[in-house]
Amino acid sequence: MPVVPVSDAADPRVAHYTALTDMDLRKATELAEGVFMGEGEKVIRRALDAGMQILSALMEPKWLPALQPALPTDVPIYLAPPETLRDITGYRVHRGALAVFRRPTPRRPQDVLTDAQTALLLEDLVDHANVGSIFRSAAGLGVAAVLVTARCADPWYRRSVKTSMGAVFAVPWATVPDAVHGVAVARALGMRTIALDPSADTSLRDWRRNAPTVLLLGSEGPGLTEAARAATDELLAIPMHNGVDSLNVAMAATVGCYALTS
Repeated sequence: MPVVPVSDAADPRVAHYTALTDMDLRKATELAEGVFMGEGEKVIRRALDAGMQILSALMEPKWLPALQPALPTDVPIYLAPPETLRDITGYRVHRGALAVFRRPTPRRPQDVLTDAQTALLLEDLVDHANVGSIFRSAAGLGVAAVLVTARCADPWYRRSVKTSMGAVFAVPWATVPDAVHGVAVARALGMRTIALDPSADTSLRDWRRNAPTVLLLGSEGPGLTEAARAATDELLAIPMHNGVDSLNVAMAATVGCYALTS
């Protein structure tokens, strides 16, 4: 396993790790190059355990003893002091280690939903941290699959993967053009669809799953589109108290995941 010290942020060998805070640039380049970024020892190990193909790693020297035994012997490991790591990435890497992985072949929506009793459909969420948090809740509470719309924040983006603590590797997921298409795929497989809506007459507290079910979650602020609402079989409300009108989408998703799997 080649271990390569790096002292220059302009070193072309670490080009994959530059400008990590430029979201638009990273989304474009990572998608075009078919890669994603893992940050932190736990996320990197979970990616490897899930069979993700690692291309290289960049870390502070102090992380080498912990991570080197877990990495394939032919993967280059670049070592840089904290200051150089910051200059390369554009931010202070508190978890001290990064790795570039090959994006796996995208799954088909019907394949991830086949035999699933529970699933989520994320419509046009814009915050990668929310997407990561929702994947973590889905994995932790036993939801079988996730669909994301084409306009949704990318689950493979570094912040999504980091916030999920690697849960994006644990839950099968696929992309659909839009929520209405996702509902149609689910319905063709015999699944029902529900959505959370603060104005719904039926409380989630009174709902029980009696068939394979997909829970729709809308974007931060606007919520579900009218087309998605109209396509959904049933709208449900999370009971609110003390003048609070709703929960943010990540918190609502956790409540919904618990209801789906209870």
